Amino acid sequence: MNVRITKQFNFEAAHALDGYEGKCKDIHGHSYHLMVTYVGKPKKDKESSDCGMVVDFGDVKAIVKEKILPLFDHRLILRKDSRFKEIAPINQRIRFVNYQPTCENMLIEIVDILRSLEPKGARLVKGFLRETANSYAEWIIEDNKI
Repeated sequence: MNVRITKQFNFEAAHALDGYEGKCKDIHGHSYHLMVTYVGKPKKDKESSDCGMVVDFGDVKAIVKEKILPLFDHRLILRKDSRFKEIAPINQRIRFVNYQPTCENMLIEIVDILRSLEPKGARLVKGFLRETANSYAEWIIEDNKI
C-alpha cells in the first residue's frame, strides 16, 4: 500500500519581475512556505532503523536544507538581464536566474532539483510554494504525465 508523506519548510526571499507591469515589477520580499510530498511503500525490513517509513523526514529535511534553501533563503532572486543587476557588487545575497522569478518558476526549479535527488523507494508527487497568505503555486505529478 502506498503512503504519501509531506514535509514543510519556510524561507524568506525577495525578487523583482522585470518587464511586468504590476506592483511586483520592483524589488519586494515574501515569507515563502514550501511543502514537498513523496509517495512510496513503507519499508518492511524490521532490522532497518527506517522500518515503516516511506522516507525518513530527516532525509527530506537534509535534502531541502542542503540543496534548496541555500538557493532561495534570504536571497534576492533576479533574472540575469534584470535592470537591478548593478546592485550586485554591493549585495552578496543576489542570485541571478535564467527565468522570470515568479512563484511558479521558482517552484519548477525546486521540483526539478528534488526529482533529481529522490530518495530510494520514494517519488516526489507534489510541490507547493506559498508566496502570500492567499497566493501559491502547486506542482502535481499527475498534471505532468506524458
